[in-house]
Amino acid sequence: LVAGVARSISRHTTKEARFMEFCGGHTVAILKSGIRQLLPPTLKLTSGPGCPVCVTDNADLDKAIALARLPNVILASFGDMLRVPGSSSSLQEARAAGSDVRIVYSPLDALALARNNPEKPVIFLAIGFETTAPGVAASVLQAKQEGLENYYILSLHKLCPPVIKVLLDSGEVNLQGLICPGHVSAIIGSKPWQFIARDYSIPCVVSGFEPLDILQCVDMLAQQVAKGESRVEIAYRRSVTPEGNLTAIKVMEQVFQPAPARWRGVGKVADSGLLLKPEFKHFDAELNFEFDPGPTKYQKGCICGDILRGVKTPHQCTLFRRVCTPLSPVGPCMVSSEGSCAAYYRYGGNDD
Repeated sequence: LVAGVARSISRHTTKEARFMEFCGGHTVAILKSGIRQLLPPTLKLTSGPGCPVCVTDNADLDKAIALARLPNVILASFGDMLRVPGSSSSLQEARAAGSDVRIVYSPLDALALARNNPEKPVIFLAIGFETTAPGVAASVLQAKQEGLENYYILSLHKLCPPVIKVLLDSGEVNLQGLICPGHVSAIIGSKPWQFIARDYSIPCVVSGFEPLDILQCVDMLAQQVAKGESRVEIAYRRSVTPEGNLTAIKVMEQVFQPAPARWRGVGKVADSGLLLKPEFKHFDAELNFEFDPGPTKYQKGCICGDILRGVKTPHQCTLFRRVCTPLSPVGPCMVSSEGSCAAYYRYGGNDD
């Protein structure tokens, strides 16, 4: 079946084309499964910024580290964030120095920490795209219902469509197709991607994460390119609908409102983040604690920002494999399990 889809892609690829997979999960699946080797040489795949750990800017990570260092505070975080280097430290180093930083697997774990430690403020480091935001929103509603006064979040959530618009407007990468993220689209649906096909004449297909899902997605994109079409299609119908998960969207919109957000390598993007609405501001760690994150600095020689924008690959980084490895990462793209550098390190990959 895989070979059949690969042959179909070769038949439909009548001209040179470059497709970008936005999601880091797709990048890992593509490299791990050897999908690039199955494609005709005229068809290239480029990795995009779709790893929430990787796109978290040093300035925001410094806020989390500064909050973790406050006395009597418990900072709860997903495990991937602990080793990401900020301007001068990391959450892992803060924990080693005595800060109470705990790994959790969901916002519900952070809520449990707040219940079990009523004398201590518990701050949940809320990162992720639209995929995780509804769960965080639900935790805020639950905390409000229970009257938990020691539960806070630091919202570093990111919204994907606005940053894709910025990337396309920059013109840095010439794209003929976009592999849209499956998990994000399971929440927001496929309709939010319509502006890409309508305004930029770039075909879009939402993909799942199995090798066959991705190959089907690439074939659908190749067919659109061959026909000169630009539409939004779904190659992941078992999880994605055009409208998305309306319940999740409703919960997210009840608690959050769009706000500017910093993206590593991109800068501040309007309406690409999520801020707690005024009626929930007493859960906002940034508003309820005094802390100093210090000046923002970036790792010398690290090109994670260029990699996230799709203008360079890990092999073009002078630190890759020499200084920067999974055991001693310099930048977040080597830390995250869905980072491009970590994927290239583990599974290979070329500069295409």
